[in-house]
Amino acid sequence: MRTVTRTDRASRLIKAPVDVVYRAFVDPALLMRWLPPEGMRGEMLDFDARPGGGYRMALHYLDAEHETAGKSGEDVDMVEGRFVALDPGRRIVQQAEFVADDPAFAGTMTVTWRFASADGGTRVAVVCEDVPQGITKRDHDAGLKSSLANLAALVESQADNRRVTMP
Repeated sequence: MRTVTRTDRASRLIKAPVDVVYRAFVDPALLMRWLPPEGMRGEMLDFDARPGGGYRMALHYLDAEHETAGKSGEDVDMVEGRFVALDPGRRIVQQAEFVADDPAFAGTMTVTWRFASADGGTRVAVVCEDVPQGITKRDHDAGLKSSLANLAALVESQADNRRVTMP
């Protein structure tokens, strides 16, 4: 019997050049400034951005009264992943797993980010395949939307004629 899997999608026009947007994905300091959705902060514990390389990050809840418990502990979601493909300025494919005892969060989620030049900037699209059943569609959609808004806020404020002044 085949397990039913879910695919979630989100996209946004980011008013910055493709190279600026892509850099925000492969620089761990920049990534931690935008990826954690509202109500969380990120901590990159290990990062090797190359095909076959990987990462380990902690997403910490900021509010002790958050609605749902963390996947890896009361206030934290630990994620381990590996980079399947990095095509600069075009796409990034990752496989991610939550560190959790709860089988509802088990399994490998494939996350594909695509970047395309668009009028006024870059269209960023994300497809998450095999989303663990413990992550509700509503929460995941809100998290993806929040992360994309954070990305836009970061790179749009820094982009200046294809040059970026991000640290």
